[in-house]
Amino acid sequence: MKGHRSLAFLSALTSSAALALLPLGHASAASSAPAIAAFDESFASTNDYTAILRVHEAKGNQTQDRVYQYQFMKPHYVKTLILEGDGKGSGGVWVGGDQVSGHQGGFLSGIHLKVSIHDPRAVSLRGVTIAEGLLQRIVDDYATTPGKLTQVDGGKVNGVQTDRVELKASDPSANYGVTDQILYLSKETHWPVRQVMYSGSQIVLDETVNDLKTNVGLKESDFPF
Repeated sequence: MKGHRSLAFLSALTSSAALALLPLGHASAASSAPAIAAFDESFASTNDYTAILRVHEAKGNQTQDRVYQYQFMKPHYVKTLILEGDGKGSGGVWVGGDQVSGHQGGFLSGIHLKVSIHDPRAVSLRGVTIAEGLLQRIVDDYATTPGKLTQVDGGKVNGVQTDRVELKASDPSANYGVTDQILYLSKETHWPVRQVMYSGSQIVLDETVNDLKTNVGLKESDFPF
């Protein structure tokens, strides 16, 4: 949960500490948010995906703005690269377990290190790990975090018609201080388009998902660890 000079491999959204990647049981939550069930169905038929994540985070008086390139392949292969912002050029690979293999940007890009998945160099400003930034983890967070879950029409977000899923946490202190979190999912693809998290009235995370491509044919060799 600290700022860092960055070997950082991914920022993103969720506040869960578990490392399970596939959606968990959503029976009660999905009944309140059909968009979650629709995403689960779409994800079940997805072998891999790539996306560009544009992320703004805030923690106290600190802020962080980054653009990430993201690659995922089932069951647990992840590769990230910071395209813009703090730590530009840094990237990492996670293949399950409690370590990530990464490199810094610039002239240090040829030096690869294996560090804990929770190492300050391997997380975002708000402590998001490479595994927690997965799009399926973002959706799963809404289905598993205790609180009031609602769904309404989200209108157009970045030109995409969306469903708006909102979670008001029962215990923000157990949710990294996040009191309210809102997820917009495409009505057409059912995948996340944007997420906004609040701590009281402050936006602590604002993330958009661009250039999402599914079933692109990634291979294990694309994730050198």
